[in-house]
Order: sequence, then structure tokens, then C-alpha cells
Amino acid sequence: MPHLPTDPPDVETIELLSGSASPKPLFVLLHDAGGTAVDMLELGNRLGDAFAESAVLIPEGLSGAARAGQLDAAQAPQVRALADFVRAQQARFGALQSDTALVGLGAGATLALALSDAHDGLVGRVLAFGGCYAVWPAKAPALTTLHLLHGQMDAVVPVARVREDFSSLMALGADATLDVASTLGHALHPALMDQAITRLQTCVPLRFWKAL
Repeated sequence: MPHLPTDPPDVETIELLSGSASPKPLFVLLHDAGGTAVDMLELGNRLGDAFAESAVLIPEGLSGAARAGQLDAAQAPQVRALADFVRAQQARFGALQSDTALVGLGAGATLALALSDAHDGLVGRVLAFGGCYAVWPAKAPALTTLHLLHGQMDAVVPVARVREDFSSLMALGADATLDVASTLGHALHPALMDQAITRLQTCVPLRFWKAL
């Protein structure tokens, strides 16, 4: 898919647009601390290829400078900025919250998880690569499905921390999955990207089953 730089609203963003008048789903990808939007471009292209009518947006800099799991004091303003960006893009493309997916790597994953805790249902899914919660949630999101994807050899965010996150989410009754690649470190590896797409294509959110 072609990519064009743009800046809505006040955020430099790479856009991968299908040309659909009503793109679905809407993906927002968040790079790691110290990285750039270009780091997420391969994943963005894979998502665009897998979902032919989607819109994929990769904003620059929303993840901030903190490492994965280290938002804490800076968390509130970063989460607000991300929520504002997501709402603006949903309005721009006419995208439903349930058809919006937030995808983050490292610090971007931590920010995405923080948003799901603060604004349940603002996005239908969060895919967190190599990230973890900065603060464990007090309750599970009811309207957001969480997909955690991690490398067993991750030296930035130890896999044990992510397993703790997942166990806590399960105890809270969250709709969540965890995939761990045994030979991978802290990287956006094609194997994890492929697994993320499989999760998106095959996992029906638990809230839909409960509504039957």
C-alpha cells in the first residue's frame, strides 16, 4: 500500500489508506521510545495487505521518551493526547470505536494498555508487542480485547512481567490473549506480526459471545 506523510491533528503521521470511503478497521500504530514511525511501517503494510479496506495510521512521537512499563507520572497527559488523536481519526474516517485497533511496540504498547485502562471501549482491540502495564489495572476492560505478544528473550521487558500482567488480567475476567515466541527478543519480528494478524482474523471478542 502507498504511504504518505500528513499531520492530523498537529501530529506528523504516516498513513496507509485503502481508498475505501468508509475504511474498516482503523489501525493506530505506536512506535517504541527512541524510535520513529518508520519502525512500524512493515507491520502497517502487513495489516493493510491483510485488511483490504483498512486505514493504518502511524503517528510520530506519541509514545514519549519513557521506556516500556515506565509511564507513571507522565502517563495521564500522554494518555489524553493519544485519546484525542484516536477520537479525531475516528471522526475523520467515520470509524466505530469497536472497529478501531491500537497497536504498540515497547513504550507504545505500554501507552496503548494505559489507554485501554483509562478509556475502556475507545478502541475495540489493543495489540501490545514487547510492552507491559506501567500500573496494573484495578479492573478488566469490558469493551476492549487485549492481545499481548512477546519475545521470551526480551531483555527490555522480561517475559515474566508480561506473564504477571496476563495472570492479573485473567483473574479480573479480561478478554485477553498471550503469545510468547521462544527465540525472540525485544523486536517487532515477522513471526509476532503474523501471529497478531491471525489473532485479529480469528479471535471473536468475548463480549460478542456474551451478547448471544
